[in-house]
Amino acid sequence: RSGSTGPASKMAGADGDDSLYPIAVLIDELRNEDVQLRLNSIKKLSTIALALGVERTRTELLPFLTDTIYDEDEVLLALAEQLGNFTMLVGGPEYVHCLLPPLESLATVEETVVRDKAVESLRKISQEHSPVDLEVHFEPLVKRLASGDWFTSRTSACGLFSVCYPRVSSTVKAEIRHTSDYDTPMVRRAAASKLGEFAKVLELDYVKSDIISLFTALASDEQDSVRLLAVEACVSIATLLPQEDLETLVMPTLRQAAEDKSWRVRYMVADKFSELQKAVGPEITKNDLVPAFQNLLKDCEAEVRAAAANKVKEFCENLPEDNREQIIMTHILPCVKELVSDTNQHVKSALASVIMGLSTILGKDNTIEHLLPLFLAQLKDECPEVRLNIISNLDCVNEVIGIRQLSQSLLPAIVELAEDAKWRVRLAIIEYMPLLAGQLGVEFFDEKLNALCMAWLIDHVYAIREAATCNLMKLVEKFGAEWAQNTIVPKVLGMANDPNYLHRMTTLFCINALSEACGQEITTKQMLPVVLKMSNDQVANVRFNVAKSLQKIGPVLDSNALQTEVKPVLEKLASDADMDVKYFAQEAISGIQNGCTLLHSQMMSFPNSISFCTVCSLQQNRIGQTNELPQPKVIGTNSVIKCCL
Repeated sequence: RSGSTGPASKMAGADGDDSLYPIAVLIDELRNEDVQLRLNSIKKLSTIALALGVERTRTELLPFLTDTIYDEDEVLLALAEQLGNFTMLVGGPEYVHCLLPPLESLATVEETVVRDKAVESLRKISQEHSPVDLEVHFEPLVKRLASGDWFTSRTSACGLFSVCYPRVSSTVKAEIRHTSDYDTPMVRRAAASKLGEFAKVLELDYVKSDIISLFTALASDEQDSVRLLAVEACVSIATLLPQEDLETLVMPTLRQAAEDKSWRVRYMVADKFSELQKAVGPEITKNDLVPAFQNLLKDCEAEVRAAAANKVKEFCENLPEDNREQIIMTHILPCVKELVSDTNQHVKSALASVIMGLSTILGKDNTIEHLLPLFLAQLKDECPEVRLNIISNLDCVNEVIGIRQLSQSLLPAIVELAEDAKWRVRLAIIEYMPLLAGQLGVEFFDEKLNALCMAWLIDHVYAIREAATCNLMKLVEKFGAEWAQNTIVPKVLGMANDPNYLHRMTTLFCINALSEACGQEITTKQMLPVVLKMSNDQVANVRFNVAKSLQKIGPVLDSNALQTEVKPVLEKLASDADMDVKYFAQEAISGIQNGCTLLHSQMMSFPNSISFCTVCSLQQNRIGQTNELPQPKVIGTNSVIKCCL
């Protein structure tokens, strides 16, 4: 900044002290009109603090930051985050209270994300205060925020009570407990969201005397946004109270919430139901939560039914073992049967993601009699996500009833979907096939589903043929190259003689997809001869796809095949009468040459090793000289690089 007369130059030149320059530059950039410059400056605060040293950071940098908190929310958010990591930069825990003034200001700004980040940083540095400093510096800050004129400061205070309460004196604890200025919905929301956390650090007697009354008031608030947050607090409070106190102190409020007039509150109850179930114990679950869960599964709002449906398996698992099956069969299963045919697809999808898990709870006989019909109904559902959720969890049922029973019941439905007249339905089942194959095993797949997968390769819709090709690649990755060699490859190669040229092209697409998964030996000995033979095909589309395939499978082939078989065919295709065939053949040849050029440059970068290009037989010896080899062969073992085609 030569010749500058701004604050930076003045500050650095006032007494000839260049050490002032960093803070001066910061002031300059924080006043810049460009928000990004100001943001970059804030992100460099730790560097600037290191340059200034701990004393000047405390006496100059922090006061400046406190006085200039008026910036864009993005800048303030970055500042709030930075200050949470500043303890060592101000001199360690002994001076950590110096960070409180700027963070206090940030905790009162209007933007919620800035306040939340400031509170997060305050909670972090509160742990670095000694008990004395906590009472002298931190607790007064909390009181100032709690009694502030604006709701913004009071909402921030709600997040700080729990971190300072355990470490202050009994007198200060009493003051914190009786801070209760909840005059606006925003403050009450903040109080409800932090009530459970605060209850965990209180003595049990005060939970009963102070927290329960506040919890009851918040759970009955006129704003449903407050009431739904009180449900979260209910979980924490219930875990703290003895069993004998739950019925009188918690359950009336919980019953009220489960039947609340606002669907959002009922949704929160459904979403937290498993946690509530564990908190209140088996007896209250049997008497109170089972009927409440039934009502939530039958709720008039789809969002509530979906949230409850998502908890079916977990709820059933946590029921008391002595009467679990009886409760499920009598109270839960009738509701589940209704949800299978629900009008809302999100409800059906949520149920489909967990319903299979009931089979391990109910056992073989109940699964066959009661659950299998439901699985079949969902497997035929018009919603793809429902079908996917059923198929992706088939292993749960397989463990209970066995593969034979499963095939007799579910396989016809899968086959029906696979042969559906609508191509999008066929496409959906193809996408699930690798998952299905992995769960059912290779023997079952070969017996029941292999023919189906091969039939998709000659489907009249291109999207199906393409998806079937990808499906084969995933199956080979799952079952291995040996399985592919014996089961898949012969059938794929047999399609090369199909009268329909589209099916012949599918052979090439399959070879492209399978070559890497099958490896060099299978590709070179079985697939390559078929590709080369197809270079004489009468249809130009097939011939130019041969050129593309040779370029694709080249990296998998051995050097001898590239030299003696691939290159001559590509050169022949490069002089083909069809323009497209000629173009793609030249592209493939160019790929070989480009691969060599790249490889040669890599070879020259390793002068102390022996390198070898398997395509053009260029060898580099240990002193960096290159020469042509008459026949392709590997020279040395230190570094052998294969040309990527």
